[in-house]
Amino acid sequence: MFYSPKYAERARKKREAALEKAKELIANPSKYSKATSHGAAKYVQNIEFKKDTGEVIIKTNKVLTIDYAKIKDEAKYDGYYAIITSETAMSDERVIDTYRGLWQIEETFKITKSVLCTRPIFVYLKEHIAGHFLVCFIALLLLRLIELRLGGRFSAERIVEAMRESTCSRLDGNHYLFHYANEVTDALNAELHTDFGKRVMSLSDIRKSLGETKKHLDNSQKEGLPFGKRS
Repeated sequence: MFYSPKYAERARKKREAALEKAKELIANPSKYSKATSHGAAKYVQNIEFKKDTGEVIIKTNKVLTIDYAKIKDEAKYDGYYAIITSETAMSDERVIDTYRGLWQIEETFKITKSVLCTRPIFVYLKEHIAGHFLVCFIALLLLRLIELRLGGRFSAERIVEAMRESTCSRLDGNHYLFHYANEVTDALNAELHTDFGKRVMSLSDIRKSLGETKKHLDNSQKEGLPFGKRS
């Protein structure tokens, strides 16, 4: 078990909001039901709901009051976490750090489902499904490396949106107009040694820019630096 001041403050604010709602419920019980009083009813003594409609049962012989004893009892545990783990060989500090990192796993699931459109799946054969998830995994890996390379300044959603918008139009047989740029693409150009922006480039300039980027990344890999990261 460990204590987190931030979690304690979060729990306190949530309870205060629920308490304000409980006071409103007591003042106007007919405006609430079991569904709409969620989170607040537990702080109200003598409250009952109709089983069929969920409406508050108003009884003149039972007065609705705030359960201050319950509030006081809850407040004693604000900020405390109880963690159960099978990793008995891990130190307390490592268990806590691992738990705090769970949000990254949850965020990864969110990114794969929404940003990278892993689901729904429109293929049916086993090998096609495996190939689909492999492509999605590689895309996720590249996206995380780009996030790392940009120092965490931009979210995955912003990076993907910028890359999707970064298109060009062919002007003639040898020239292309790049018509999108923002702070994300500027950061990508600076960090990955690319040279794409809101301007016209010839086909040879594009190939030269890509060649310089590949050379930069290859040299960084030889030095053992992740994804072109400068020393």
